[in-house]
Formats: sequence, structure tokens, C-alpha cells
Amino acid sequence: MTTSAALDQDEIVARLREIAGDGRVETDQQVLRSSSVDRFKKYTAVHGIFDGPLPCAVVRVADVQQAAAVLAFADEHRINVVARTGRTGTEGGLETGVEGTIVLDGSEMSEIVRIDEENMQATAQCGVPLQVLEDALRERGLTTGHSPQSKPLAQMGGLVATRSIGQFSTLYGGIEDMVVGLEAVFPDGSISRIKNVPRRAAGPDIRHVVIGNEGALCFVSEVTVKVFKHRPENNRFQGYLIDDVHTGLSILREVITEGFRPSVARVYSEEDAAQHFSHFANGKCVLLFVSEGPAGIVEATGAEIERVVSRHEHAAVDPGLIESWFDNLNWGPDKIEAEQRAMLTEQRLGYTTEISADWSSVGAIYDAVMHRIRTEFPHADDVTMLGGHSSHSYQTGTNMYFVYDYRIRCEPREEIEKYHKPINAIIVEEALRHGGSMVHHHGIGKYRAQWTEQEHGSAYPMLVRLKEAFDPNGIMNRGTIFPAG
Repeated sequence: MTTSAALDQDEIVARLREIAGDGRVETDQQVLRSSSVDRFKKYTAVHGIFDGPLPCAVVRVADVQQAAAVLAFADEHRINVVARTGRTGTEGGLETGVEGTIVLDGSEMSEIVRIDEENMQATAQCGVPLQVLEDALRERGLTTGHSPQSKPLAQMGGLVATRSIGQFSTLYGGIEDMVVGLEAVFPDGSISRIKNVPRRAAGPDIRHVVIGNEGALCFVSEVTVKVFKHRPENNRFQGYLIDDVHTGLSILREVITEGFRPSVARVYSEEDAAQHFSHFANGKCVLLFVSEGPAGIVEATGAEIERVVSRHEHAAVDPGLIESWFDNLNWGPDKIEAEQRAMLTEQRLGYTTEISADWSSVGAIYDAVMHRIRTEFPHADDVTMLGGHSSHSYQTGTNMYFVYDYRIRCEPREEIEKYHKPINAIIVEEALRHGGSMVHHHGIGKYRAQWTEQEHGSAYPMLVRLKEAFDPNGIMNRGTIFPAG
């Protein structure tokens, strides 16, 4: 993929200014440098190193028509486009892997179009921050039920494009369960709207062409999501200390498969618990639940959790400690800045890789990953913390969030190759070897794209044909989901 031979970068920028207006096209060098990456924990970027191809411009579109015009122009001239809103990705999906890329920024499309209390849905443009929408709903006694840790920063378009999940997913589901309808713009400039209906059997569910496409097929411009009654006065928090992760997974499985849906159901390994709950974990695993909704449902759910847990060795935790921890879990600018300072002053980094698997496999994946990193990773002595937690459960299985911290004993440019990529590869390999998915909710991005075909197996041609049909000229976010050739 290269920019059109007929247009140099100055000509591209000039045309973009004609389309969107001079004030909406940014070419400042520092803006372009920071827009070439999305990994806020990227060690090189924190050190002011930007080695990747830089975009030619960032276009902050005002509406869907401008987005359509930019995409049609880019498609005509074969110019790579990276679409974005909140910029809270972690898997390299927003990195501009092609010189002269157009970054299509929808963050200024920030209108809450409608809150429909009768039909229990809310419609918002792609640039509406989730926190802003949630605050507006809370004023009416409602909630989206969606609460990723990035909630203070994330925006609606990006949440849909990356197939986001939130902390209360065991009750409310992932973003794909919340989306009622949406609007998207395809590379040829066509605008498609999927209408808001509770369900339909009119062929395949075309919402899923858009949900999770990571900007590799289209630009999400508007989304309608379900909303729910918000009853925080009924919330019940339960926490326990247990001896091992496998016991915790067994408890989670029993609670869920018996038909109960706490909004939060988690188990933390000893190592992971030590960093989250140092004031009470005492070398144990931590099992925790939150139940919410009507009072009767909360009471019944809490009682079932107590029944299941009582059959295992455990110690109860003060519910107030669990509630306090949840109140401070989300990360915003302050926490990001603190992590970036630690990278600079302490030369250390904490990172995560999340997978999913059925109940019969997830424990084996956990054990295999722990063993391989500790025995095969050549820089295991630099790993200062290695653990994991399960935080999103389903009737058929759960996820595992592997968490690892390491000291960085190399030049900034070497960090990702020396540490992150080898650890990430071990986790992906073990998930796939045991029949799980290599990614639960962070998206494939560019960092896991090399395994996309292995992930999908014989279904991979279906994915390829979507790309061929909707982006025949290959201008959408090259290298994301689909490996760059």
C-alpha cells in the first residue's frame, strides 16, 4: 500500500482541507508523531521515540458526510486510513503502519442524539465519551451497563469497533450484546444504517460486519445501545480468600451454570491478588462478586454465591473492601501519567494479554502459560510479577487475563521485541493449542494479526471475503486484523 503516485503529501493535505475545512486538518509534527501509535504504555513513545511511519494528517471530521467524503477521497487515491475516536486501544490497531496515512478522527462527532426511555435505548455519535453518556443516563435512573476500565476516556465508536467489554459483563454482556443498531461509513463513501429493532430474522445479523471490525472494514459513525434500570442501592459485594485459581474457576462455573448472573464474578491468582489487594490478600487468591438489579434477584444471587463458596475452604472478606476497590478501578489521565512516569524513572512496565476458553480448558491454559513463561522465557529473571485473573464468565466458559510486569534492561527500542512480544506469543500459542481464543476483548490490532488465520482456521476465508467485499482497494487500517503482506 502506497499513496497515489498522482498526489504527494502536500496535495493530499490540500484536498483534505477542501473537504473538511482548514481548521479540521492537523499537520503539526508533534500531533503526527503521537498519532502514529496507540499503545499508551508503548515504551518508545514515552521516551519520545517514534520510529514508525507517520501519518500525513489527522482529520477531525464534524459529521458523517465529512467522514464519507474523506473515505471516498482516500479510496480513489489508494491512501491508507486509520479511523479512531477515544484512542484507548492496546494492541497496535491505531498505529499508522503506512507512510502518509490519513488518521480519521471522529472524536468531535460528540452529540447524544436521543435517550429513549420508553424503548430503553440511547443513540450517540461515535465521539461521545462513554462516561458522558453514562452520566446523562444516571440522571434518569438508567445505565448502559457498560463499564470498561477505560470508561473515563473511551468513546462510543471505538468501543463498538473493538468489540469492547465492561466490568459488569457477566450480567449485561459485551458491547455486541448491547448494540441495537448503528450507522457506518464504508471506504467508497457509502453510508449504511442498520435500524433499531429488538431482534430480526432477516438473514445474517449484519451488525456484526461492523462490530469488532477495528477500522479494517469501515468507520463507525453512530450507535444505538440498550439501557437498563440503575439500582445501586441494591448492590451487594462479596469477597473471599481461597487457596488456588482452579478452586476459584470451579466456583465461578457452578454459580454461572446454575443460572445466576452476578454483574461481576472474578478470581485473582495469588500474584495478581497481591498487587490489587495487598492490604488483605495475605498470599491467597481472591474471589469476588457483585450482584445488582431488583432486590429479590440480588438477594437470591448473593445466597447462591454463599452456598457454593461454603463448600470450599475460604475466608470471608469485608464487603466494604471490595466496594472500595471497585470505586477506584477505572483508569483515566492521572493513572496513565503515573504509569508513564514509572516507565521513565523505574524502567519497568506492566502489561496484559487476555484470552478465552471453555471451562474444561481454561485451567490448563493458565497452568501451561505460567510454566512456559517461568521456564522458557529467556528473560524470566526480569519478570517481577506474573499472574492472572478471570473476570468475564459465560455459560460455556470464561476468560483469563494474564498480567505480567517486568524490569526493562535494554534500550527503549528493544523493549517490545525482548519482553512483550515473546510473552504475548506464549499466551497466544497456549490459548490456540488448547482450542481457546487468542483474544477475549482487546482486539487483534496489529500485535496479534500474525495469528488471525490460525485463530479462525477453516472459517478464515469468510473473514478474507469480507475484506475483499467491503474494502477492495485495501485502504482501511492496513495490518490490523489482516496481516500486512
